[in-house]
Amino acid sequence: MNKVIKNLRDEELILQFCANKDSDAFAILYQRYSHLVYGVSLKYLKHEEDAKDATTQVFEKLIAEICRHDIQLFKAWLYRVAKNHCLMNLRNQRHETKLVGEFDELNMEFVDNMHLAIEKEKMLSRMEDAMKELGIEQQQCIYYFYIDKMTYSEIMNKTGFTFMQVKSFIQNGKKNLKQKLTQKMSNE
Repeated sequence: MNKVIKNLRDEELILQFCANKDSDAFAILYQRYSHLVYGVSLKYLKHEEDAKDATTQVFEKLIAEICRHDIQLFKAWLYRVAKNHCLMNLRNQRHETKLVGEFDELNMEFVDNMHLAIEKEKMLSRMEDAMKELGIEQQQCIYYFYIDKMTYSEIMNKTGFTFMQVKSFIQNGKKNLKQKLTQKMSNE
């Protein structure tokens, strides 16, 4: 690995990786940020082995998807990807545990409730996929507003967007998200 590539900014490394499939560029991103992803994973998953697995999974996912996104601040974007990955893992674990418990306790008496839980999980998965297709600004504003429960002012302070931009990103993002979800459901 040459010294010049090590000195490139994150965004330049991403461009080089996407343009040339330069594994050295991606390796540098991994070296710079694997500890961050591991730390986030450990914070949420609470077990070292699970955190190591999650770190590997996040970077494997990045190899496949990084070129599809217009990433302005890689570190912040990667943090959010890692956090979302961990939250999905936790959600899936709780869901699996709950389903096993329902089978044992209820002896299949309430299969309809289980069906609703499975449908809810499918919808959440569709929504996560649809969110990835939105512009980064819309993703950020929707996430901060609906998930982190931030106010417009807090979002403005965190992102540097104006009030009108925040309002527009949330409204248009919501509309685009609804369209993408409708398309996904009609394609199934």
